[in-house]
Amino acid sequence: MNIAKRITLTIIALIGFITSLKLAVIYWDVNFNPYAMPSFCSLNDFIDCDGVAKTTHSQFFGVPLAFWGLFLYFVFLFFTYVDKLKNIEIKGFRIFAYFDVFKNPEAYMCALGEIAFVISMSLACLSVFEIQKICILCFFTYFLNLVLALIAKPKNENFFSVIVISVKDLISGLKVKKYAALFTALVIVTIGLLTYTTVSDVLAPQVKIKKEYSKKAASYGVVSGNVLGDEKATLVVHEYTDYQCPFCFVLNTMMHRAVSELKNLKVVHHNLPLDMECNPMMKSQMHPGSCLLAKYAIAAGLQGKYWDMNNMLFDKEFVDEEDVLKAAKDIKGLDVEKLKADAYSDKVNNELKKEIKESIDLGIDGTPAIRINMETHVGIIPYEELKAKLIKAGAVEK
Repeated sequence: MNIAKRITLTIIALIGFITSLKLAVIYWDVNFNPYAMPSFCSLNDFIDCDGVAKTTHSQFFGVPLAFWGLFLYFVFLFFTYVDKLKNIEIKGFRIFAYFDVFKNPEAYMCALGEIAFVISMSLACLSVFEIQKICILCFFTYFLNLVLALIAKPKNENFFSVIVISVKDLISGLKVKKYAALFTALVIVTIGLLTYTTVSDVLAPQVKIKKEYSKKAASYGVVSGNVLGDEKATLVVHEYTDYQCPFCFVLNTMMHRAVSELKNLKVVHHNLPLDMECNPMMKSQMHPGSCLLAKYAIAAGLQGKYWDMNNMLFDKEFVDEEDVLKAAKDIKGLDVEKLKADAYSDKVNNELKKEIKESIDLGIDGTPAIRINMETHVGIIPYEELKAKLIKAGAVEK
């Protein structure tokens, strides 16, 4: 590989690696940090890196796509310098002699770039047509994958032949016992890790939530107004959420589960949108559009459909207001025209202002939050721990 080509591949692979690192940070903030500010690339309802990172499509086998990107660009960098690495000697001993198996690194990089680009185009279609949001950083890496494939392509080879070369080299390497043993060990370790991440969803809380809490609120006992559970319960728990907050979805589903498993428990829901449009506490924008969603929940409550709307707002990703109204038509018995009119009424607006003021007066400045017997907990806690706290406070197993 000539110097100019090596330097070019290195620069592009490093750009891809740094971009994937930023995507990993965005993914982590969106799914694990309830206090994170919106990322710079969340510009509107369509160009929304945060919105894409919240979806279950932002992972593969329980591993965030950003992490796969980090691995891909690391491999590109490795193959860019593998011919140098395998010649390193210490006191006459070649410490990377195993790398002799990689005979055509340029072909491997080209093949990887091709495969990555094809996968990227599939992800692009999924993003545009299914999620209806795009991540501009993701699309940038899709372009980098194609560029890497084009630059890495060996002379006198085409895009099909590099895949043939790569497969032939793999088969040839596996015929050597020491390489076959190492490859088998790597495959076993990889399968083990991916099985763990897929089953545990330790890196994909949004997937875990969908798996564990797929039941609808309608199956969870008595609900009325913004109150869930037993109207006569002596234990009253107050929850404070924002419909754009992924951790609030977790709390909402956990509280529904709690009232299905416990007696003497009443949950009162309060809206606390972290949106400058209606929340005077906010000095910078965190969850744009959450004020409007809160108003729709309150408006639905005027028709006795508070919890139906509440769960719909948490369960779905919405592009705009029309998308909300379209989904609202699926709520049985809900007058959508009245819903829209009520959402902009003074009555609903004043109710939302009242809820926000009460939350601020209690010192609650983040979501999700719950108050159990006057004790406030901000952030999410594991369900079993939450259930234990509720039982200790007066709830009873059914």
